[in-house]
Amino acid sequence: MPATLPPFSSAPALESAFADRLTAMLESHRGLGVYILVLANAAYDAGLWTQLGPALAARHTELADALTAALRQGRKLTEPDDDILVFLKLHAIGFAHLQTLQSRRAGPWEMLFNPIRALRPPRTSGLRFDRLLCPFNPDGFHFNRPFLAKEIFWEGELASKPARILYNKFPFARLHGLLVPEPLRQLPQYLSPELHGWAWELCAQSDVPGLCLGYNSYGAGASVNHLHFQSFVQASPLPVQDARFAHNGGDIAYPLPCQRFSDPAAAWFQLDQLHQHNIPYNLIYSQNGLHLIPRVPQDSSRLNAQCSGYGWSEMAGVVTLFSRDTFEALNAQAFEMELAGFAL
Repeated sequence: MPATLPPFSSAPALESAFADRLTAMLESHRGLGVYILVLANAAYDAGLWTQLGPALAARHTELADALTAALRQGRKLTEPDDDILVFLKLHAIGFAHLQTLQSRRAGPWEMLFNPIRALRPPRTSGLRFDRLLCPFNPDGFHFNRPFLAKEIFWEGELASKPARILYNKFPFARLHGLLVPEPLRQLPQYLSPELHGWAWELCAQSDVPGLCLGYNSYGAGASVNHLHFQSFVQASPLPVQDARFAHNGGDIAYPLPCQRFSDPAAAWFQLDQLHQHNIPYNLIYSQNGLHLIPRVPQDSSRLNAQCSGYGWSEMAGVVTLFSRDTFEALNAQAFEMELAGFAL
């Protein structure tokens, strides 16, 4: 069962519930999808890896044996194709060779080496951008799909609205969740004044230090066209929140235009302007306000293959890399040039 206590009531409660639910999921569900989810979340956090590593290793062997037998005997596979492909890649790597998250700083920027996230299916984040508002497709991938019920971390009332938090199957932030307000309304990934205000108040009133909500508009890294935010907890400020940058009152220019808002109405006025002009954007809500970054669409010819997948995290100065060579070689100047390429 999903966690029942309010998710953002305190940092210790959130951390404990997050780990306990992962443990329970691994024990009660034996399919590929849950294994991949628990593995990816554990690989992001050294403490979770220590706690869950032995059980994950045993489950990996069980799943590999079952899948090999099914393929050799010509039996129809019942698992989703995405999960089968990801597991086959994991098995080719070998469990003993799977690597947990590594990070380093390059100037003000944070570089993450997370090869497991490289296995993530692209979904709509790789599609051509046409417009910010795309109708919700009940037949497409969305967060009400029955098979996702086992991936729910928490659901209930949150800031006076029904909400659901699912684990991010391939996390790239600490305590990373997919926060879906009013999921049964089946809203597309198109922010409204109502839900902008809801996200603002949720962060402002939270008792979890460092709680943030990331948001990718359509065309700016959103991978699911079902209204959602990405919840996560920062032990220290994101690079975009650094006081040295001009949008925070400092004297150093950010690599691309960024605005910081301390008033939700002023922020919405700017968001509405972007909606009217069909301009993609990334947002980071925090307890100190909102950072807004308008940008070129993900399919812009100015972006290389890796940059085209950048969303709120990279725009905020935290880049996830899948190659050790790239992780070790990327320097501050090169990353700043990549970010500058997103300027309108």
